[in-house]
Amino acid sequence: MQRAMVLPGPDDGEMEAVVRTMLDDHWVSEGYAAPNSTVYPWQWLWDSCFHVLVWSALGDGDRARRELAVALAPQTPSGFVPHMHYVRQPGFHEDLWGRPDDSSITQPPMYGHAVAELVRAGEPVDDEVVERATAGLWFLLQGRRRDPSGLVRVCHPWETGADDSPRWDDHCPDGFDADRWRSVKNRLASTIETGPDGEALANPVFEVAPVGFNALVAFNARELVTVTGDDELAAAADQLVDALAGRWNEDLGTWVDAGPTADGSGRVRTLDALLPLLVEEDARRADRVIDQLLDPEAHGGPAGPTGVHRGEPTFDPDAYWRGPVWPQLAYLMVRAVAPRSPESAEALTRTTVAGAWASGMAEYWNPDTGAGRGAIPQSWTGLALVLARLSL
Repeated sequence: MQRAMVLPGPDDGEMEAVVRTMLDDHWVSEGYAAPNSTVYPWQWLWDSCFHVLVWSALGDGDRARRELAVALAPQTPSGFVPHMHYVRQPGFHEDLWGRPDDSSITQPPMYGHAVAELVRAGEPVDDEVVERATAGLWFLLQGRRRDPSGLVRVCHPWETGADDSPRWDDHCPDGFDADRWRSVKNRLASTIETGPDGEALANPVFEVAPVGFNALVAFNARELVTVTGDDELAAAADQLVDALAGRWNEDLGTWVDAGPTADGSGRVRTLDALLPLLVEEDARRADRVIDQLLDPEAHGGPAGPTGVHRGEPTFDPDAYWRGPVWPQLAYLMVRAVAPRSPESAEALTRTTVAGAWASGMAEYWNPDTGAGRGAIPQSWTGLALVLARLSL
């Protein structure tokens, strides 16, 4: 079987050389690395936060700090941070967002982790950046509508980063179809309720509170607290963690999204739905999730963890957000697993790095063969270097 194959990985010098060349090639003078110079020339929020980690691993603290500052620069007075910054082509998607220079939705607030990692690496972080990161998290915790479960609602599938996840299939009439879903996503952008600065506050047509997104809010808040010592932010993160605990489903072995899809597609077993492992305190639950990450009948694979559980009917190892390995999710899973099982984290690291290398540093890749999919190369796949150098 293909899942039994062993993929070769690079040595550290080879990986560093490739990652350095990739990020240098994608760097633009406005102060960020484009995810891909042709396919994705603008700045995306969570991409840039992951790039910060890659720049730091390359020893370039100046670019790490600059990219993070530029990513947070379009923040509104409410604390909202747009998920896209059209710094190179202002007005490019103004008709879609109703804003000239950036989008009206956000993405997972990975800036909390980025700030904390820079500080751990001994890099000075400007007070303004820390203040912006704090305000961004408070916007999500206080400015966004909440589900009765206590979880924060998103305003669009794009906000989760997992654009075509099977978890959204209930919102696609007559079942998932890529073209039909693309039209639905565009319509959902038009039903967002915005605040005075055009920031997304709610979407009455998409009242979903995804466990993956909420886990990243809580995780990033806790990460930022290691820098600021903010007791109020720590307490708010703890409340979100408590709400996430109530979404665990013992039969499925996963956390279930809150909202109208809770009894339907919000229960599909996906990797992003296991992100609460980052903040989980129950050892038994954690062990069960870790077993799934390594199990070749669940999420395990020779090229990294699958984005969708292999037992799901929707699993497709080559389709966008329907089963391939995503490097940013694999990275987060390693960070979640490492404190509990260094051996398991090492196994996840080894397969993910091998998959990234086999894919040509692709945006995402087949979990069995490492065949690259999407944009090739993609800057955030430089996380393979970060993973390879983690002390587990």
